[in-house]
Amino acid sequence: MNRPPHVHGFPRPPLALVGHEHPVGGSGTSPAHPGTAPPGSAPGEAADAALRAELRERTADLQRLKAEYDNYRKRVRRDRQAVAEIAVSNVLSRLLPVLDALAEATAQGEVTDGFARVARALETELGSLGLQSVAAPGAPFDPTLHEAVTCTHTDRVTCPTCAAVLRQGYRVGGQLLRPAEVVVAAPDR
Repeated sequence: MNRPPHVHGFPRPPLALVGHEHPVGGSGTSPAHPGTAPPGSAPGEAADAALRAELRERTADLQRLKAEYDNYRKRVRRDRQAVAEIAVSNVLSRLLPVLDALAEATAQGEVTDGFARVARALETELGSLGLQSVAAPGAPFDPTLHEAVTCTHTDRVTCPTCAAVLRQGYRVGGQLLRPAEVVVAAPDR
């Protein structure tokens, strides 16, 4: 910068104590912030107004910072919950073949005594993790939850209905792990 050699910086205003009208080390006549006093007001009032304005600015900054931090905490909590739900879904989807084998063994009458207690405990624990079956015979057919393998027409139903469940479908919360394979009974035309 091109500055005359005899100029070494900008003049600094004298320091002032909060609540005092006279600056420290000054002559006692200049305001703490020169040029901020409105005409006709005392120098102490100008300093007071400047401090109040700075306090409002700092309060607004702190409120913005607190809002940002609160949003960050909410986002982290949401992300952690989403990761936990994904982990549970992944584990449960890997256990679906075990549930299929257990259902097949139960249908053939091979699940008895102690093994039946283990099977019930497994189903209870998986249910506590949020695993829900999505098909039952007689339930209305829902193409978002059921996969129609075959369709029969009958006069005993008024709307498409799951006549039989060939392979159970499951969901966790709002996420479908696997659609149920069903036989659909449709009304006669």
